[in-house]
Amino acid sequence: MNKYFSILLFLFFCFNSLGQKKGVKVENLQNFDNKKIHFGYFIGLNQYNFKIDYKQNPNYTTQVEEEVGLNIGLIGDLKINEYLNLRFEPGLHTNKGALKYNERSKFTQYSDTLRTIKSTYIHLPLLLKFSSKRIDNYRPFLIGGVSTSFNLSSNENSPEDNKNNVFRLKTNTLYYELGFGIDFYLQYFKFSPSIRGLFSLKNELVSDNDLNSPWTGHIDKLSTRGIFINLTFH
Repeated sequence: MNKYFSILLFLFFCFNSLGQKKGVKVENLQNFDNKKIHFGYFIGLNQYNFKIDYKQNPNYTTQVEEEVGLNIGLIGDLKINEYLNLRFEPGLHTNKGALKYNERSKFTQYSDTLRTIKSTYIHLPLLLKFSSKRIDNYRPFLIGGVSTSFNLSSNENSPEDNKNNVFRLKTNTLYYELGFGIDFYLQYFKFSPSIRGLFSLKNELVSDNDLNSPWTGHIDKLSTRGIFINLTFH
């Protein structure tokens, strides 16, 4: 989390200096926020993780190995009032992670204790953006709402399971999202870096056919957590 916050602070100082002319405060895009509807696009980074709840007294645990993925998408923004906007941000998120089973003695019949999980999400958030009063050429904001996603790599309907090296997740998931960012009003466009947390509201695990499976038998619930850094252009 700290490294993402540091990136956002770096972008703040860089674009704050670009938004001002030395010695003179010039307000760019003065009528931009008067538009009822406007559109944009975003590109960014993500890091998905899993919150794992175990069944009572598990004999071993599972470690999540994270990697950084890519976000791209479009933005539709509806102005409700001076400080509140409704946003729809459909996007495509890709990521790859892994689950590592720490207690190898439980896998005496199996040689594989690592499951790589590649995911491609169609992500559909509906968000409310709460903006502060504009200060010169920047404007901090909070953003939050609900979202759903469709994991095109979930393997939910696969008849094979971990015995055949197939880790299964549910295709559709619901989340809530919370984040913050800063709007920078540049000469020709508005640039908005933001950081956001993602929290699943559902159990996404599809258990193996064997109830005592060493890969899923000890897990009661598996839910996605994620962090996004998005760079938005309007």
